[in-house]
Amino acid sequence: MAISVFRDVVRDFVSLFFPQFCFACEGNLVHGENGICSECLLDLPKTDFHNNIHNEFYQKLAGRLPVKYVLAQFMFNKRGKVQKLLHHLKYRNRPEIGVALGRAYGSVLLKANYKTEFDLIIPVPLHPIRQQKRGYNQSLEFAKGLSEAMNIPYADDLVQRVLQTETQTKHTKLKRWQNVSEVFKVVNEDLLRNKKILLVDDVMTTGSTLEACGKVILDCNITDISFTCIASAR
Repeated sequence: MAISVFRDVVRDFVSLFFPQFCFACEGNLVHGENGICSECLLDLPKTDFHNNIHNEFYQKLAGRLPVKYVLAQFMFNKRGKVQKLLHHLKYRNRPEIGVALGRAYGSVLLKANYKTEFDLIIPVPLHPIRQQKRGYNQSLEFAKGLSEAMNIPYADDLVQRVLQTETQTKHTKLKRWQNVSEVFKVVNEDLLRNKKILLVDDVMTTGSTLEACGKVILDCNITDISFTCIASAR
């Protein structure tokens, strides 16, 4: 008990001189907050897709492949707080943001009775070269948080990205699909068979990456597949 109190005192003392900031609003974090303050988690623009099964992104993707749910935690707005968080997560070596967001959204899905809808969480893989350069896969960090909150296992070694694609942000919808249509492969079909899969990515725009990765998973005789991401951009 004394050791625990001492650790808290030391942590608070260090925070006075090396304060931790929320990467969304740049305000100070309090004890127990990691990368994002509680106020921002409440105020960030939520999609509420988990309460609207036939949402706009479900309608966009359901005609392209048999997806069960299409979920997203936040709406993406340029120069907004969500973009700030994603920038730090992807480019500023802050994987803890992904875990924190996953925990928060996992708690939301748990309360909305989604726990029994998924057997296995799979993050969209990065190409090994890109992952080595970044040091981690941001979608995997989000998957870890979801897994922890919902008590559902995740696996990041069942699907591989075999081709390194260009950045998607400046391409047309057709070019994006051509860019990802043959880049994924499943490396262990037996561990996917008869599973309800939740495929996880960071940002969904056209849905082409999730669609391409989802198609190779659907070929493994799974029960069904659903998608979720940190943010969706109209």
